[in-house]
Amino acid sequence: MRLFRLIKIVFVVLRFGLDEFLFAHERVRWMRVPLNILLFLRNTDKPRAVRLRLALEALGPIFVKFGQMLSTRRDLMPTDIADELAKLQDQVPPFPSAQAVAVLEAVYGKPLDEVFNSFDETPVASASVAQVHFAALPDGREVAVKILRPGITGIIAHDVALLKVAADLIEWLWADGRRLKPREVIHEFEKHLEDELDLMREAANGSQLRRNFARSPLLRVPEMYWDYCSTQVMVMERMYGIPVSQVSALRAAGVDIPRLAANGVEIFYTQVFRDGFFHADMHPGNVQVAANGPNGGQYIALDFGIMGTLTDADKRYLAQNFIAFFRRDYRRVAEVHIESGWAPKDTRVDELESAIRAVCEPIFDKPLREVSFGRVLLRLFQTSRRFGIEVQPQLVLLQKTLLNVEGLGLQLDPELDLWKTAKPWLESWMKDQVGWRGFVKSLRVEAPNYAFVIPQLPRLLHRYLADGNADRSDELLHKILQQHKRYNTLLTLISLMIFGLLIVAIVAFNMR
Repeated sequence: MRLFRLIKIVFVVLRFGLDEFLFAHERVRWMRVPLNILLFLRNTDKPRAVRLRLALEALGPIFVKFGQMLSTRRDLMPTDIADELAKLQDQVPPFPSAQAVAVLEAVYGKPLDEVFNSFDETPVASASVAQVHFAALPDGREVAVKILRPGITGIIAHDVALLKVAADLIEWLWADGRRLKPREVIHEFEKHLEDELDLMREAANGSQLRRNFARSPLLRVPEMYWDYCSTQVMVMERMYGIPVSQVSALRAAGVDIPRLAANGVEIFYTQVFRDGFFHADMHPGNVQVAANGPNGGQYIALDFGIMGTLTDADKRYLAQNFIAFFRRDYRRVAEVHIESGWAPKDTRVDELESAIRAVCEPIFDKPLREVSFGRVLLRLFQTSRRFGIEVQPQLVLLQKTLLNVEGLGLQLDPELDLWKTAKPWLESWMKDQVGWRGFVKSLRVEAPNYAFVIPQLPRLLHRYLADGNADRSDELLHKILQQHKRYNTLLTLISLMIFGLLIVAIVAFNMR
C-alpha cells in the first residue's frame, strides 16, 4: 500500500509540473530522466499557483495542512501563490452529505431526525480532516457539527510513513540533516495528527481553552455539548463572526483593526506563557471576529485539533529569550541558548552574541511590512548551523504557531510592531514568575505538600537512624557544625522557624 501511495505522489507531482522543485538537488537530479516519460500527462495550462493548490488537494490532508501554513506567510512567497493557497483553509472539496449522515446515524444509533431538530446537509466548511454542518438541537440551541472524513485515518497513516522515508532522505542528502532532527520532528507531528483524528480529544481541548479564557474580553471559545460528542463527531455552540482574513468586512463592521492585531499578539503570548497550552493551528480559516453586540472586536477560536503544550522549564527559557531579545540584550540570548542546552556547552558566548546581533538588529523598530522574515529566518538558520544549535522537536508547534501569528498580524496591520506590543506583557509576566509575587504564588501552590511532609520529618529521621545510619548521621552533623559558626547555625534555625510559620499561615489562608 505504501508503494502505491508513493507512486501516486510522484504521479501528482509530475501531472502538475512540480518535479522541477522536488528533483532539483544534484544527488537526485538523475531521476528526472526516467520520470520524463510521464511528461505527456502534465497539466500545465493553469497558473502555477492553481496547479500547486490542486496538487496539494490531490495529495491529501498532510499536504493540505502544509499549504495552509504557507498561506499565512505572504512575506515568504509571491502574492499569487499565497492567495491561492488561502483557499485551502476552508474550501477543501467536501465529502458527500450522504456519507456524513451515515456517519452520524452510525454514531448515535438512531435516525438523524431523532437526534437533531434540524440538520443542514450542505456543509458550511470543509477542511482536510473533517467538515462542518450547521444544526439545531431538540431544545432549539444552534450548533455546529464536525464530522471526521471517512477513511482519513488510513490515508494519514500512509502519508506519515512516507514522511518518515523523506526524513531519512533529508539526513542522507544534506549534511545538516541530522542536526535538524527530521525524524523527531515528524514523530512529534504524528502525535498531534493522532490527536486531531480523535474529535473527543479535540472537544476536551476546546473546553480547556474556554476555561482558560472564561473571563477574557479578547477571546471567545464555543461551548462543547458532550452528550452529542464522540471520537468521530463533535457538536459545539454555533458562533457568529467574520473570518479574520476579511479585513475590509471587519472595517465595514466598525472593528478597530490595529487594536485587533495587537490583541492577537497578546492572546498568543497569554496562551503560551501564562497557560502553557496554546492553539497551534491558527490559520485564518480557524479564526473569526465577533462584529456585533457587546462582543464586537473579540476573537473567536475554532478547530482545536492541534494544541501545543509547554513545560514550566520551556516557558521560562522562552520568556528569557524573548525578553532579552526585545531589550536587545543579545548576550543574554546567547547565554540562555547555552544554559538550556539548545547550543553546545563549549560555545563561546561572545561569538554567538555577535552572530545573533548581526541577524536581529536590522529588523528592530520596523513595522511588519518592512521586515523580510524570509531573509531573517535564512540568516538565523545559517547562524544555528555555524554554532551547532539543534532543532527542539517539542517547540516545532510553537514555531509553526508563531509563523501563523506573524502572518495574521501582517494581513491585519502591516504597521504592527510585534516587539513593542509583546515586550510589556512579557515583562509583567516575568515579574509574576520570578519576583515576590511569583515566590508567594509558588508557596501557595506547594504549601499543602509542605504541610503534609513537615510533621513526618521526626518520624522519618527516627526511622533513618534506627536502620543503622546513626554513625553516618553523627559524622555528617559533626562536619556541618565544624563548617558553620554557632551564630550562623542559630540564624538558620530561626529562618527555618519563620519559614515554617509562613507555610502554616499560607495553608490557613487557603483553607478559609
